[in-house]
Amino acid sequence: MTPSRTVWWTTGWLLAAGWALSFPLFSSLEPHRLWGWCAAAGYLGAAGAAALGRRRAALAAALLGAVAVPLLWLVLTGQGQSEVTVIERSGRLLLESGRIYVDRPEQVEEYTPYLPAMALLGLPRALLGGDAGGDGWAVRLLGDARIWCAAALFGCLWATRRLLGTDAEPSRLSGADAGPGRMLSVLVASPVVALPLAVSGVDLPLAGLCCLALAAAAAGRPVPAGAALAGACALKWTALPAVAVVVALLAVCRGGRSAVRCALTAACGTALLVLPGALLQPAELWRQVFAFPTGRAEVPTPASSPLPGHLLAELGSWGWCMTTGLLTVGGLAVALSLFVRPPRTVVAAADRLALGLTLAFLLAPAGRFGYLALPVLLAVWARSTPPRRPGASRIVAGSEAAGRRPARAS
Repeated sequence: MTPSRTVWWTTGWLLAAGWALSFPLFSSLEPHRLWGWCAAAGYLGAAGAAALGRRRAALAAALLGAVAVPLLWLVLTGQGQSEVTVIERSGRLLLESGRIYVDRPEQVEEYTPYLPAMALLGLPRALLGGDAGGDGWAVRLLGDARIWCAAALFGCLWATRRLLGTDAEPSRLSGADAGPGRMLSVLVASPVVALPLAVSGVDLPLAGLCCLALAAAAAGRPVPAGAALAGACALKWTALPAVAVVVALLAVCRGGRSAVRCALTAACGTALLVLPGALLQPAELWRQVFAFPTGRAEVPTPASSPLPGHLLAELGSWGWCMTTGLLTVGGLAVALSLFVRPPRTVVAAADRLALGLTLAFLLAPAGRFGYLALPVLLAVWARSTPPRRPGASRIVAGSEAAGRRPARAS
């Protein structure tokens, strides 16, 4: 590495170490504290290796300290955020009764603020017949919902590289400079992915499916793009903005027919995954998936980070109405931008989706700082995608093609 790159990478790993150290110092959650100690050690090792010009060793140290060690320790000891237990309980209920939600929940832990498809990630624990506290290491490892959330993310990222192509310019893959694959590894090692992967994993499948939908659209594959959107929308309703962005990308670069095919596939697939659970427990789906996350259920949501929307909602009913209005205006503004200046590249589309999600998380009546990791992941992932092979698609992954409108498919 050149001296300037050495300084840049060393500084980046040191900043990551400082961020990780804030968790054992300020967090009251034991899984977060443990991750912080492990990750800080890994990032400090990565900074030392980067200072010596050993970039691969730095990446290995970060992955070991921030991902492998804390994830395996927390999984094998049965520790994690409550989201892990919630997903696994949904899988057990689905297997036993076909239902997903606890009827008339009275405590926060009994709420399941996810759409029905999330229960599929809890099925392995139910099929193995174990609980989080008293199983052997194999059952804990193979049944833990975090492992399957991570598998969903990595499977989607692998598929995006297959869709967008793996060929890159030799200069981007040679020497000490990072190619797209190396940049993706850095993203996984960063706190943006490493922390949620180790302690909960709940948003990783959503992020992976959004990336997959964008990649499929870029490859001119409207049906796979719609299928990925259906999977995302059947996990959490916060994936809905991705539908508008992906459809806009296809419309401007592949024509209206491809956009309609994608939208219909997404709508039908979402209905197929969500309607059975909605018909069985319509009241609980509304209460737990929509009312609870927005602070309108009988039990207050623990998602109460001091973001602008939450601070406004805390002022009373008029504050809640104000933040809801601002959230609606922000959504309409992003939607309008898709008509006025639709994205023409994967980077532009990912950035537009990241912007929409950021506004939604900032203005929502209830939220957490951790939710903002999803927009960051989308923006970084888009810039880690390899260039398309010449002629492989009329939509290119990089921002260098912005402004060139490919010919529409006949």
